[in-house]
Amino acid sequence: MRRIIQRLIAAIVLSIGIVAAAVGTSYGQDKVVRIGYQKYGKLVLLKSKGTLEPKLAAEGYKVVWTEFPSGPPLLEALNVGAIDFGNTGEAPPIFAQAAGAPIQYVAYEPAAPKGEAILVPKDSPLKSVAELKGKKVALNKGSNVHYLLVKALEKAGVKYSEIEPVFLAPADARAVFERGAVDAWVIWDPFQAAAEAATGARTLTDGSNIVSNYQFYFSSKKFLEANPKIVDAVLAELSAVDDWARSDIHAVAEQLAPSIGLSVPVVEVALKRQSYGIKPITDVVIADQQQVADAFFALNLIPKAIKISDVARRPGS
Repeated sequence: MRRIIQRLIAAIVLSIGIVAAAVGTSYGQDKVVRIGYQKYGKLVLLKSKGTLEPKLAAEGYKVVWTEFPSGPPLLEALNVGAIDFGNTGEAPPIFAQAAGAPIQYVAYEPAAPKGEAILVPKDSPLKSVAELKGKKVALNKGSNVHYLLVKALEKAGVKYSEIEPVFLAPADARAVFERGAVDAWVIWDPFQAAAEAATGARTLTDGSNIVSNYQFYFSSKKFLEANPKIVDAVLAELSAVDDWARSDIHAVAEQLAPSIGLSVPVVEVALKRQSYGIKPITDVVIADQQQVADAFFALNLIPKAIKISDVARRPGS
């Protein structure tokens, strides 16, 4: 327990440091776009391609990139004004909006339900989600897999209160998973693919027929209102990178693998479970995301009911 607490404190300190660094980069910059990204996904591809910088330089803007370990601290940075743009999965923006963060949904990637899963060790006696009742389940609190766990348990007839959630970041969660200190781990790609390849972890269920697992792109409300054309320019470059990624997954895997410390075959597995297409927010997507928010409110995971439509940018707006 002491080690877990020490790790949590270290993670909090790391997140504070990241936010402070991101805030620091904004000082003295009149025209800058501060983009938060994670180690995996379309934004890290856009950063490595280097095509956004000249596009925005022509408009008089500089691009500053800041890496985050997961979605929740990224959106906290957006909340405190440390970044202007970023992306996460379904759950982090729910928690952020409920906490009053000035986020605006500006685009999404289509559903990718196979890109997250509930894993158990290869020799685990557990064969179904229903058998998680009374078990310890590791997950990153407030991440997209939080909703997968909630809905998978519901489908299996198990109450969320009947399992013991162990909230850990992916690296720490994998360590306790491999030691057998938890019974299951709810995780997303590429961590999912890496665990499968390295440990032989089995899938109790992925998101298929349970959750959508969208990826969302966000801007701060202030930045979007002041710079709508710049947000559109970022999305246009993301679409171009997305088109390239969809057409040559092997090349993308070769480019990503060294930066995330995984083998090319593992990254390819993850990329094939990903979705492609950067699309404007639709009423259907808003309705799906509202279901996530309502489920979290019903479980008292967020302090108040929220309306996704209040913070969604419609096409043409």
